[in-house]
Amino acid sequence: MSGVGVDAGPYDLAPEGGDGRVGALCLHGLTGTPYEVRPVARALAARGIRARGPALPGHDTSPEELRRVKHGEWLSAARSEVAKLRAEHETVFLVGVSMGGAVSLTLASEGLVDGLAVIGTPLRLRPAGLVLLVPLAKHFHRYLPKREGSDIQDPVARARHPGYRKMPLASIHELMRLQAHLRGRLHRITVPILVAHGVHDRTARPRDAHRIAGEVSSDARRLRFLERSGHVVPVDHDGASLSAEIADFFRALA
Repeated sequence: MSGVGVDAGPYDLAPEGGDGRVGALCLHGLTGTPYEVRPVARALAARGIRARGPALPGHDTSPEELRRVKHGEWLSAARSEVAKLRAEHETVFLVGVSMGGAVSLTLASEGLVDGLAVIGTPLRLRPAGLVLLVPLAKHFHRYLPKREGSDIQDPVARARHPGYRKMPLASIHELMRLQAHLRGRLHRITVPILVAHGVHDRTARPRDAHRIAGEVSSDARRLRFLERSGHVVPVDHDGASLSAEIADFFRALA
């Protein structure tokens, strides 16, 4: 794991005030940690919403462990976490960054939550050449190094950001499978949704944010582009403002 002086582990933030009726699940991206959604979780807790941030299977362990995990395991783990929150709260929301956004959208398409916010969520990977090569290349080259760190514009935040230093090609292939499953299900999402995307995102295309907002069947939908941020917006320049907006969005729904 890279990252210095930060708590990258799972969390369960109790609400400050509130009536305990609302809970939210916060999901990180591929090779990331719960840390990258923690700013949103803190904003939610400050507005009376319980916020849980688990580590998805294969994370908070090692890249070697991650490469053995199938995308169905990420979905199953998230469903289990939603069920735990549902057992204790009347209303349950989802927040997902990148791959966590794809997981969140999939669960929303199954009718499991009451609203969601997704950030920097790719429906297809880029570049296109990588997508074509991954299914074969994963048998010969297990990992891609992350030489430039995470896709974050703020250099201080990027330097301290925790996460694996290499990306398993098998995990990229599993994300591609998750994306293919999700693309045909966007129209099934009917709950309120906020779609956010960093203008300087080099990982996920801004057009994917437009497609998500355009294809869901939600009556309440909001599309936000963050002018100073890259892929991992919650810890980037616009993180505080986006976190507050998501918390206000959920609080108004609840």
